[in-house]
Amino acid sequence: MRDEQTEFEKQAFLEILPKNIKEKLQNIGEFDNLIEVVLDLGRKPEARFTNRTVYLRDEPVTREEINETLQKIGVFDRDHRAGIEKTLHRISGVFNRRGEVIGLTCRVGRAVYGTVEVLKDIITSERNLLLLGKPGVGKTTLLREAARVLSTELGKRVIVIDTSNEIGGDGDVPHPGIGNARRMQVPFGTAQEEVMIEAVENHFPEVIIIDEIGRAEEAKACRTIAERGVRLIATAHGTSIENLLVNPTLQDLIGGITSVTLSDEEAARRGTQKTVLERKSPPTFDTLIEIRERGVFAIYHDVAETVDALLRGFPVFPEIRKSGESTMFEQLKINQEKTSIENQKDSELKIFALGINASYIERALHSIRLKGRIVKNIEQANLIVCDKKSLEKKKEILEYASNLQIPIKVIERNSLGGVKDFIKELKNKGKPKTSVDFEEVENIIEEVIEKGVPKEI
Repeated sequence: MRDEQTEFEKQAFLEILPKNIKEKLQNIGEFDNLIEVVLDLGRKPEARFTNRTVYLRDEPVTREEINETLQKIGVFDRDHRAGIEKTLHRISGVFNRRGEVIGLTCRVGRAVYGTVEVLKDIITSERNLLLLGKPGVGKTTLLREAARVLSTELGKRVIVIDTSNEIGGDGDVPHPGIGNARRMQVPFGTAQEEVMIEAVENHFPEVIIIDEIGRAEEAKACRTIAERGVRLIATAHGTSIENLLVNPTLQDLIGGITSVTLSDEEAARRGTQKTVLERKSPPTFDTLIEIRERGVFAIYHDVAETVDALLRGFPVFPEIRKSGESTMFEQLKINQEKTSIENQKDSELKIFALGINASYIERALHSIRLKGRIVKNIEQANLIVCDKKSLEKKKEILEYASNLQIPIKVIERNSLGGVKDFIKELKNKGKPKTSVDFEEVENIIEEVIEKGVPKEI
């Protein structure tokens, strides 16, 4: 069935092109690698493939050829885009000042099945997911496949908010690539947030999928939807989480940023100025994925922790996954012998804290009188201290530390008392253990009391 759909979409794309250009593409025979065909008035027609660009002939494109293609695709919408019904292809126009079309970008749209396998554990979770990446890396393809997996394989009530019909294709019947998900079209871009809220209020979805969050109103609508308990999967303008941090329009997606004035004591403890930036509220999206290139994903599993670390200048280490590679990570081999600092008793401890309150460690070092300090850069550390929760959630950081051969120690009790016990253990490491015979001690005590004569134990 999929092969029939693929062949139908291929022929539908070729049919809109001028005859000699169509024939040239057929002769090349690399449609699976074709990205787009560009027809600009007075210039040679181009076919852009994944690895090269080919001029389809030496003669330039004529106005008659552009008009011929326009007759086959119909009218453009407000975004100067048109589609081919029952396909994912997209034709965009270049206009002159008189409103006449002088260029066409005919982009091939494909439903690529199986693209979410490397991310399936995240896609099928209950966490709100935000995708970032430059144009052309496959964000929309991932959204489409996520809609199919959640609606068809898991039976979720999924609604796709399709602003430009790129997810579900042109026409009133959505493309089979979105599975059983329902699709709500948006009449024009600035109405997207209204359709998002309408979907929640009128159609009771469990999951809403949105392409290209780019305006403050849409970011606000996302927060409203998340607060109503509806899961969100979306893409946003930007290529990295740092882009969102400096984008005042979209900051709210990851919690927003506010300026805070610290006390003198707190500023001294942190080693910062008194005025610092901090996260304003819980992020709308729990997990963020940067699509760095096709099939390469940088995953930030906890957006709140990541934003807090970035604002404090701490390094962050996303989990990296690649399509075709196993997502099962070997458990970190934490060599307990490396945690011994017996050979470092005369040198200063440089501790990188992970999931442990840094002030607990500083107070413990001071009270136990062990020379040491907290470092913010993992490369400067000679000991990593973490709690059990971080051992599971921060595997990528611990793996990085392991590669640097930095000893890693897990604290059993994440409290001030637990940290003090741990620091005492570090200080006493290497000292001979004392064995006490309590029965003998009792006998000596009784003898001292009875005879009134001091005795050395």
